[in-house]
Amino acid sequence: MSGTIRTKGGHGRLGSVLSGLTVAVGCALFLGGFVWGALVYRPYTVPTDSMTPTLDVNSRVLAERIDGAEVKRGDVVVFKDPLWGSSPMVKRVVAVGGDTVACCDGNGRLTVDGRAVDEPYVGPGLNGRKTASDQDFSVTVPDDSLFLLGDDRYTSLDSRTHLEDAGRGSVPRSAVVARVDAVVWPAKGLLDRPAGFAGLPGGLSEPGPFRTLLTMITAGAVLVFAGAAYGPASRLLERRTGTAGTRSAGAGKRTGAGT
Repeated sequence: MSGTIRTKGGHGRLGSVLSGLTVAVGCALFLGGFVWGALVYRPYTVPTDSMTPTLDVNSRVLAERIDGAEVKRGDVVVFKDPLWGSSPMVKRVVAVGGDTVACCDGNGRLTVDGRAVDEPYVGPGLNGRKTASDQDFSVTVPDDSLFLLGDDRYTSLDSRTHLEDAGRGSVPRSAVVARVDAVVWPAKGLLDRPAGFAGLPGGLSEPGPFRTLLTMITAGAVLVFAGAAYGPASRLLERRTGTAGTRSAGAGKRTGAGT
């Protein structure tokens, strides 16, 4: 009597149970990742080229749903402010309430409270010189507000354009609806936090759960595929084993008949 209990289809019951569990766990991870992602993130399409080279025009990004109070310097945020227009806009936060932000120092860098900030994403201007802004300014940001610039400092319409407004170019934190965490098309992955702002009070924000979600979805897809493939692979192996056994038995009979 065989030590392996088999079903009518010839598959080991243990293997069938493990296959089913694998598919179930895979589905839970795969669907759970998408549901969690839908709760945490909002998809956006970048409308202009003001954030190049970090974000190209028409890039598809995932922005984490956050409260404006969580925003820190260096974050790329999605916000809506009626003074800036009716559509959501995407810019980088370079200063927060109470900061004095100015441009530029002797090396063409932005300064926050007198401290120079290195911004590697800022490219050279038409004159070939890299500067954080093509216009000089110095502003103290009102409390609970943010000063925002595009990464393309030579084409972006940002806080510098609104320096004559009541908020002196700043927008309230409450205007922020999300923080860009990852670029999904073209696939650039998680957005880097700029190290130039790390030494300022409050430091940098932490990335959202994008990598965890991606791992869940990928692992779930692999498990579903592996579990679903077990049955067909097992049947194929049994057919090949059975065919080989039949051929071996036939060969034995012929050998016996000729002896």
